[in-house]
Amino acid sequence: EKGLSTISTKKLVEGVPECSMGFGFCEHCLYGKQNRVKFKGEGDRATAILDLVHSDVCESPEESLGGSRYFVSFIDDYSRHAWIYFLKRKSEVINKFREFKALVENQFDRRIKVLRTDNGKEYEPVDKFCAEVGIARQNTIRYTPQQNGVAERLNRTLMDKARCMLSWAGLKSEFWAEAVATACYLKNRTPTSAVVDQTPFEVLHGRKPRMAHVRVFGCDAYMHVPKEKRTKLDLKSEKCKFVGYKDGVKGYKLWNPETQKIVYSRDVVFRETPTAVTVDEALTEKPEITELEVCPTVMVEDSDPLD
Repeated sequence: EKGLSTISTKKLVEGVPECSMGFGFCEHCLYGKQNRVKFKGEGDRATAILDLVHSDVCESPEESLGGSRYFVSFIDDYSRHAWIYFLKRKSEVINKFREFKALVENQFDRRIKVLRTDNGKEYEPVDKFCAEVGIARQNTIRYTPQQNGVAERLNRTLMDKARCMLSWAGLKSEFWAEAVATACYLKNRTPTSAVVDQTPFEVLHGRKPRMAHVRVFGCDAYMHVPKEKRTKLDLKSEKCKFVGYKDGVKGYKLWNPETQKIVYSRDVVFRETPTAVTVDEALTEKPEITELEVCPTVMVEDSDPLD
């Protein structure tokens, strides 16, 4: 209709008489051309911590070291701080939400008011639980993931970062959970467009995050072997791979390729670049992990093979 009207009024061709093209509603045009209604951003933001929590489940094509195939994310709308829990089955979502609710409500002395998710069947037990404890539910329309865009974008971002980290580190895809957990840990401590001049960590905790202990994911990490675990002729160091952090533990999470186990240690010397670094230089640049957060950022309960 618009094209015919333009041709007629502006006389772009010859032989077409002047006429009014006031067709108005055209049912057949809708059958052939109808598109989705444009989304208008994210609407109003929450005004306080835990007023609105976004959640979504993300699936991995491969099992992690601990046998997980999924992770569920919870994002506070006000601070954009995220928590993730790894799952072996989608049916575990209700248990993880109970854990998350108990954790954040106890730590911040506030209650979750609204939970927004998609209509996945894994959230059906969550609906019943929320009705019992007075949490309002917001569900998206089918085939409309944009309505849960905060959680959808977080999961996509974490998986994108995890792929890049695994590629740089040269680690197999079974380490995806460690990479995702580290990506979330760093995401909470770096700026985001949704929060002005603050990190999600600072908005949530009221203080700036400490970053001196952060290391390059997948870099070489030489772990000191305690004298109780070696003889006088045994080597005093074991070469591992740095694979992240664990909240509540003042140490680094390492993968020992010889024993095929996850270990934790604070006595570590890192080689973060392939360039030559002397032992003295490495030892002088070893800030200790001093940040033991009251509220965990990432629940890394995935890796079963512990030392």
